[in-house]
Amino acid sequence: MALIVVFALSCSHEKSSNKFTQDHGHSTWDQSSEEHQHQTLMLSEEKQKEWGIVVGSPIKQTAHSHIEIPGTLKLNQNKTAHISSFVHGQIESLSTDLGDQVKKGQPLLVINSPDFAKTQADFLRTRANMIFSQKEFERAEMLFQEKAIEEKEFLKRKAEYEKLATQFGAIGSELHSYGITHEQIDQLIKKCEALRDKEYKCEIAEPFLPILAPISGTVIFRDAVKGEHIEPEKTLFIISDLTTLWSELNAYEKDIPYIQIDSQVFIRSSLYPEKSFPAKITYISDVIDTQLRTIQIRAEAKNSEQLLKPNMYITGFIQSHNIKQEVLLIPEEAVQNLNGEKIVFVLNPKQEFEVRPIKLGDKIGDQRAISKGLTEHEKIVLKGAFTLKSEINKAEFGHQHTH
Repeated sequence: MALIVVFALSCSHEKSSNKFTQDHGHSTWDQSSEEHQHQTLMLSEEKQKEWGIVVGSPIKQTAHSHIEIPGTLKLNQNKTAHISSFVHGQIESLSTDLGDQVKKGQPLLVINSPDFAKTQADFLRTRANMIFSQKEFERAEMLFQEKAIEEKEFLKRKAEYEKLATQFGAIGSELHSYGITHEQIDQLIKKCEALRDKEYKCEIAEPFLPILAPISGTVIFRDAVKGEHIEPEKTLFIISDLTTLWSELNAYEKDIPYIQIDSQVFIRSSLYPEKSFPAKITYISDVIDTQLRTIQIRAEAKNSEQLLKPNMYITGFIQSHNIKQEVLLIPEEAVQNLNGEKIVFVLNPKQEFEVRPIKLGDKIGDQRAISKGLTEHEKIVLKGAFTLKSEINKAEFGHQHTH
């Protein structure tokens, strides 16, 4: 059973051909040095079946066209948090660094803050006074009903209790503004009561305030050093959920009629030419840039593998609802890489498998659109193309073939 690999070469002045021919287990190679090389393979029907070669035609299909728009990736501002201190103080300890993955509620650092200690003490003292005042008010209410005290005295105790209750609520809200949860306040109260039972003064509160992560994500910025004195205005950390990014695209004025909020979008980067990242339009500007004559479009791109990075240049492909075109589709496995080119194997009239360079279009499901290099009437290798490419590579290096 013979396998013949033919390399036909041509230039503007003369034509020559190289052949790799295998027969009866022997191989010969005649090489020439022409500039443009066209490669063909000749296989018997039996060999095609053995190798699982399936031949068929490209599928012609009507598809929506895509508008290509340049853009830049940005942080998803809806999933980004700038973290600063709630109070003046000194950084006591740090538990987070750049690149760390943190969960919502996880401590980032601890601040030693006398202001925080004072607020806790005020809270506990006001609570104690409020509880005493509440008992006085309840006793006065009972005596007033029994007409044992005058209404004036009853109203005085009532007003005192309501005043302290308001102060207690205000200081509690202040603690919440520091990031202290209801659970932490309950723990503070329990600790105070335990110390009071041991005849300690519960007004002496610890000054250590933990700063917690408000969202889950990656730490992308840090400006904090242990022992540093800080102010509430200073940004200490920035955390962002990088599993989604904003694609800021600038569409030309002429493309506006073809872009809608529900248009299908995917993002591509030159770093990953074979990958497409699905996105969803979340904003279309109502104002056209007076100089560039473009309109800003924001699409939220999925980035679960975190291959895309903020500030990366990308291209957005927006499917137009109003523009349709005929495309040729072939299976993804029919496309091979050979000598830096995308190729398919075409069955020519001589019943040879010819290497044909092509230009790819969009990926549609498990099919690839062909923008250049094929017609719908040609026959190509749909399955088994990788095996043929391997034989081509063996022939180029002069390797022996097996039957």
